[in-house]
Amino acid sequence: MAIGIGIGSGSVSISARHLASPSSRSLPVPVIRSSADTGGGGGPTSEEEEFAPLAATFRRRLVVGAGAASLLAIGANFGGVTSFLLGLSPNTGRALRLDVLYPVSGFTRCFDLANAFELIYPASWVGDQTLLYREAFKSESQRSLDPPPLIDASKRPTRNFSEPIAAFGPPGSNGELNVSVIVSPVPLDFSIEAFGSPKEVGEAVLRRIAKSRRGTDIKATLIDATLREDPKNRVNYYKLEFKVEGPSFRRHNVAVCCARDGKLYTLNAQAPESGWSQVKKDFFQIADSFNLISA
Repeated sequence: MAIGIGIGSGSVSISARHLASPSSRSLPVPVIRSSADTGGGGGPTSEEEEFAPLAATFRRRLVVGAGAASLLAIGANFGGVTSFLLGLSPNTGRALRLDVLYPVSGFTRCFDLANAFELIYPASWVGDQTLLYREAFKSESQRSLDPPPLIDASKRPTRNFSEPIAAFGPPGSNGELNVSVIVSPVPLDFSIEAFGSPKEVGEAVLRRIAKSRRGTDIKATLIDATLREDPKNRVNYYKLEFKVEGPSFRRHNVAVCCARDGKLYTLNAQAPESGWSQVKKDFFQIADSFNLISA
């Protein structure tokens, strides 16, 4: 066996080339060198340098994933995060009508393009189930393939135009606390302004309420009447606050009346007198949000 030992330039190199025995001459023996033999600069890279590309990729994916998760949370209003952000600037959110999708400051928007009106109402309230069932039945009857009934159409009861087309209230309530919208046909030349001042309009409305309850002792008292003008759309909104008392109930109401294109729009928000103080602020916000829109 031949072994060579060399010393040079501060480093040691030991080489074992082959074993002397004939049977093992073809077997290579590993060569062991110190770092000085490589000149100090060509050795293996450190672990930090080796995993640097993976770290960069991980950081990029982390940022992208966090951004996607944030957008998903905002879009889905997860944990109310979107409503919270919109609540920081409620006027902006409502101006953009984002409250149709996400509650803003505790209110959501009813945007009825078919009947050309909009309003906000408490986000915890739900739509009147009776109206939903009625609309579903109406749609189903229009799509039905069954033959028409044999009853003469003239003998069937006509629709009561005083029925609300939209109504909202707390879930599970008995209807004493709610907001509703009624749209009634009127002559094209009908004008609320013809009744006089806001107070005179309010008194005319209360007289009609009293006449609608014939045979009962109904007392209606006007508390306040104001006018909100919309010169751009040429619509005047009459806001009325009044009380209605009967033998078995006492209610506090806030109503808004306006007319356009042969239709009379009436928003009415009502609550038991005993609970008026809790909903007063909400009712005035609902009334002020009621507007006619371009169909």
